[in-house]
Amino acid sequence: MPNFCAAPNCTRKSTQSDLAFFRFPRDPERCRIWVENCRRADLEAKTADQLNKHYRLCAKHFDPAMVCKTSPYRTVLKDTAIPTIFDLTSHLRNPHTRHRKRIKELTEEDIRRIKERRLASSIEQLASKKDIAAEDGAGTNEDEPQLSTEEKEFREYLRSLFEVVVMLGKQSIPLAVDKASAAGRVSNNFQALLDYRMNAGDEALRKRFEGTAVNTEYLSATQQSQLLDVCENTVREEMLMEVRESRFFSLVTGDLVEFSHERYLPLFLRFVNQQNVLREEFLDFLAFDGDEAFLVEKLESQLTDRWGLSMEDCRGQAHKATGTSTIKMKAVAVLLMEKYPLAVHMPCSHMALNIHLANNLPFPNVQIIMETLRRIGTFFSVPFTQDELQKAISTHYQKNEEKAVALKQACVSGWTEQHSVFDVLLDTLPPLLLCVDTIRKNDEGKFSSTTTADAYLISETLADFEIIVTIVILKNVLTFTRAFGRNLQGETLDVFFAANSLTAVLHSLNEVNDNIDVYHEFWFEEAVSIANVMEIPVTVPRLFLRKQRAADVGEIQAEAYFKEYVTVPVIHGIMQEVEDMFSDTNLKALKCLSLVPAVMGQMKFNTTEENYADVYRNDLPNPDTLPAELHCWRIKWKHRGKEVRLPTTIHETLQLPDVKFFPNVNSFLKVLSTLPVLKLEDNKSNTASQRLQTYLSSKPQKQWNKSLAMLNINTHVKHDLDVMVDKYCRLYPEDDPEAESEEVAEEDVEMK
Repeated sequence: MPNFCAAPNCTRKSTQSDLAFFRFPRDPERCRIWVENCRRADLEAKTADQLNKHYRLCAKHFDPAMVCKTSPYRTVLKDTAIPTIFDLTSHLRNPHTRHRKRIKELTEEDIRRIKERRLASSIEQLASKKDIAAEDGAGTNEDEPQLSTEEKEFREYLRSLFEVVVMLGKQSIPLAVDKASAAGRVSNNFQALLDYRMNAGDEALRKRFEGTAVNTEYLSATQQSQLLDVCENTVREEMLMEVRESRFFSLVTGDLVEFSHERYLPLFLRFVNQQNVLREEFLDFLAFDGDEAFLVEKLESQLTDRWGLSMEDCRGQAHKATGTSTIKMKAVAVLLMEKYPLAVHMPCSHMALNIHLANNLPFPNVQIIMETLRRIGTFFSVPFTQDELQKAISTHYQKNEEKAVALKQACVSGWTEQHSVFDVLLDTLPPLLLCVDTIRKNDEGKFSSTTTADAYLISETLADFEIIVTIVILKNVLTFTRAFGRNLQGETLDVFFAANSLTAVLHSLNEVNDNIDVYHEFWFEEAVSIANVMEIPVTVPRLFLRKQRAADVGEIQAEAYFKEYVTVPVIHGIMQEVEDMFSDTNLKALKCLSLVPAVMGQMKFNTTEENYADVYRNDLPNPDTLPAELHCWRIKWKHRGKEVRLPTTIHETLQLPDVKFFPNVNSFLKVLSTLPVLKLEDNKSNTASQRLQTYLSSKPQKQWNKSLAMLNINTHVKHDLDVMVDKYCRLYPEDDPEAESEEVAEEDVEMK
């Protein structure tokens, strides 16, 4: 069971923090003083014994001179220590936050008594600091408890185990592989690495296992799981400390991942760290079970109770969902926005807007195309199949060499994730079908049975007129959002002008909808032309025809069918998605990007951030002075010297040394920077989502492990082995050597 800090406005608990936690004293007088300083009225009626048994305070509430670290693994309080450091006001800045620890209002008599006691305590602490200085000069205090030899050896042994766990994570080594040994057992990489370290001279491991038979497991599956949990939680807590310091964050979820036949949702956090750098870090996997309301409740519980964060500080959310999970994640986003209006729902910068829009259309034919695109991207990610596609393009366009060269350049790695994916797919469709048909035949035997099976699935899907029509409709409708989406993922200036061009995008889509008959006629002719080239019959889906015959309804023409069941639903769905993702709140947030000096310059410094500032008014340190501060901010850049270059991004602006003299602007920019739609700046390595995909694609699904995935993705995060050892000893005291020796003694007595 974790220990929770009893102090008001303190959310620390022992499983999330490396701080020491101290019991309330048994002495009634000292215990009463602790309670008075806490200002917890609900604790006043409890006895000293009850408080000692059930309540704790973390070390943050004591003067450092009162806390003694007697060893690397033991922290104690001085006998006269009294907690004096408390946060009794932060809840006032956020009156909607739930408080289980009610703060007592003080009377004048209470204030007088506390002042007297603090004066006495200050004199006592000053004397204590002098004593500490004298002790440091005189040498080590012999009365301090020291670790026994067995405890030291046990901790060295744990340290070696955690080094192995960290290595497994960093090097992406699975715990076990499918290849069985000569004895018929599955090979255990954890065991093999322990053997290697012992052979290399690790004394701690050798002493522990030198008497163990070589064909037995050194560690049980339960012990391995405990080590992984402690290592994972320690790394996560290191990240969360940065998030709590920055306060504001955005929540991003990825595609579902399956571990042991259960589906999980990857969670990422975006925040600006203390160096004013935008970070996106992988946090955890959330079990994807239950309905939308249950998933929202579980997400809130994880954020608040387990990770010490609050959705009140969430300023954005983006959900990269595909297939059947799309509708569920859209509902989750809506529920979160109902409870937390500032957690605006936006597309994520990792995914092209057109792909995001298509993924969110709940139509089977569209979802089949999106799944086929993902399969095509994987299929042509290896050189052999990519070479075949290049040959097929050359063959099909041998009379149009310029077109062939352009398509070959367009079909490079990752083309199925670009804004223009449907344009490229349509142009590539004939040679693509030719390519997969060649691979599925496999006349020369160059391809494996798995590759030919994948080629068969792609071929069968693409050789369907309904799919071709849907691709043509998607390509033409999403033409109107392509430039908008590309700007949305561009530089800060592009994003600002994209926000201001949304009205034009919606106007174009409305114009198409108003003249749908004319547009559909042209689009249907385009689909028929492509189908004829590929020798695919122009037909209405068999399922629909069977329903028509069963209902004894006359036959419907193909053009009329596809207009009613494909074109109209797609155009209406795209319009609704665009309106939902770019609400008034979202647009106000994006228009606040005019705070970036380069954007102000483009606007001739006639910007009006004050009109949109109300969105984040409560996030600013001095909202009443915002108009005057914004005026000074504009004047600063308008009358700059000619040699001064205008910063073009939020990151550049936040790195300016004098931005700290504009506290409201500084806070404004930090909040805006976390919005998921903005691309990561100054990011020299792969993003966390890319690192997750690399881990998943590097090994078979049977070898995936949630804890090792988390460690592999976050290898750049500090790994403190001493903290891991200390945390393990606190969480699993039954593994302590002293406890083991007591069990052995009891067994000896029973045997006698």
